[in-house]
Amino acid sequence: MHPNEELITKFYSAFQNKDGNSMVSCYHENIEFSDPAFRDLKGKEAGAMWLMLLERSQNLTIRFSNIKADGEKGSADWEADYNFSKTGRMVHNKIHAEFTFENGKIRTHKDHFSMWKWLGMAMGPVGYLLGWLPSLGNKVSKEATTGLQMYMKRKRM
Repeated sequence: MHPNEELITKFYSAFQNKDGNSMVSCYHENIEFSDPAFRDLKGKEAGAMWLMLLERSQNLTIRFSNIKADGEKGSADWEADYNFSKTGRMVHNKIHAEFTFENGKIRTHKDHFSMWKWLGMAMGPVGYLLGWLPSLGNKVSKEATTGLQMYMKRKRM
């Protein structure tokens, strides 16, 4: 197994064990993270996001597979099952992750998933009906970013 495959495995194993500090330790200090909800996080923001999500998670189950990596880039598929904190609704999210590496750490991490499907699961009928509108996805992203900023301020990060 390539060392970067081991690094991705360590990251998702820590996620399964709800060990946010071990997840963060896999990231380069200049990490760049993005997904449809948390766009363009840099440095401490990316690690804080995982710590916040783990702290808020209810009934979180993580599965991962298809880990591939070489010296420059890698990918993995992962799934998350949890109750969305704002609505209590059950979410089953399927994500494809892409990575780059630098100095034995994850330098960039980009998660891809369907925001429309996620909104439908998290918000119910309104999410299914309006989830295709960019404005709803943008609103969710803005709320997520604001929540992260408040979390980081509260935790003095």
